Amino acid sequence: MKFFQEFREFAVKGNVVDLAVGVIIGGAFGKIVSSLVADVIMPPLGLVLGGIDFKSFALVLKEAQDGAPAVTLNYGIFIQNIFDFLIVAMSIFIAIKGINRLRATKEAEAAAAPAAPPAPTKEEVLLTEIRDLLKAQNDSHKSA
Repeated sequence: MKFFQEFREFAVKGNVVDLAVGVIIGGAFGKIVSSLVADVIMPPLGLVLGGIDFKSFALVLKEAQDGAPAVTLNYGIFIQNIFDFLIVAMSIFIAIKGINRLRATKEAEAAAAPAAPPAPTKEEVLLTEIRDLLKAQNDSHKSA
């Protein structure tokens, strides 16, 4: 029973929930980027390069025989996945750079505003009064 209680405490912690949300959003973002690369970027790039479809780039390692499919090395799909990665990495870099810029601006604003000195403690006030009384008493003895 203790195992399940520990697991429940672990699973409902904020970090685990945040991580799960990040993974789900990351998966959806990955689909969007894959579509961007496959459906928007690669067709014009293939057209510029002479009507090339990168998905069709493959090296046949073994021809199809007796109903068995051909064994191919699909390096065109690999090239497309590299484009996917580069776009995702660039997007994350831009987002992190923006967040860091906002954070630096907030820190600079906080550092620019001088903090008010803290109020003296009761002990400091009492010691100041004692000092002032001793000084006044000392000055009155010197003048007499």
